[in-house]
Amino acid sequence: MILTTTPSVEGKRIVEYLGVVTGETIMGANVVRDILASITDFIGGRSGAYESKLAEGRQLALNEMAERARQLGADAVVGIDLDFETMRDGMMIVVATGTAVKLAD
Repeated sequence: MILTTTPSVEGKRIVEYLGVVTGETIMGANVVRDILASITDFIGGRSGAYESKLAEGRQLALNEMAERARQLGADAVVGIDLDFETMRDGMMIVVATGTAVKLAD
């Protein structure tokens, strides 16, 4: 499955648009990670705990979106957009959206 933020796949022709597909994940941040991130923010530097959580959320959302595209018979998802939002009580939501397509050479 080809996943791309571009509207096309180089060297391939889109022959059918199968529709918009999404993948969502909602993740909670735990207290220990919050404390470690606060210390990092205070002394400066990057928060590895939150970076890894963001990466995990992004991958889960992309995987879910790709699976929905596979169920439609897609070869690729084009025009992917990733959105990250924080919700109350330390929850984070990651949404991946794109267009599932069939490709030809």
